[in-house]
Amino acid sequence: MSEPGNLVHSLDLSLRWGDMDAYGHANNTVYFRFFEEARITWLGSISMRDLPDGTGPVIIKTSATFLRELTYPAAVTVKTYAGKAGNTSLETWYELVDSESGERYSEGYAKIVWFDHSTRRSAPLPDKLRSYAASSA
Repeated sequence: MSEPGNLVHSLDLSLRWGDMDAYGHANNTVYFRFFEEARITWLGSISMRDLPDGTGPVIIKTSATFLRELTYPAAVTVKTYAGKAGNTSLETWYELVDSESGERYSEGYAKIVWFDHSTRRSAPLPDKLRSYAASSA
């Protein structure tokens, strides 16, 4: 994967036995949960106290490319990259790798839109998030 943005966060996680499916490898949904956990942890680590109440991130598009089977036990690292920023959105990219060998299990994508929950419409992307972007759209 060519780096589609700035590396902004890394998170170490463990595959749980219950994450396995009937075929003996991690269910596809587990990859999305790993990406979500990395995204939420990253956003939670950013001081965003100056934001208007009632606004926050929503995901409008997500995808994954499964490169290698993930089987229990496994220690993985999710690398989060901030890509292009738009007026109300930020592209994020993910790389799921083996914590020891660095072998890639999956690559992922999620488009974050900043959302005003009272108006039910998109809102301007906070400057704090924009500052992490690789470039603006």
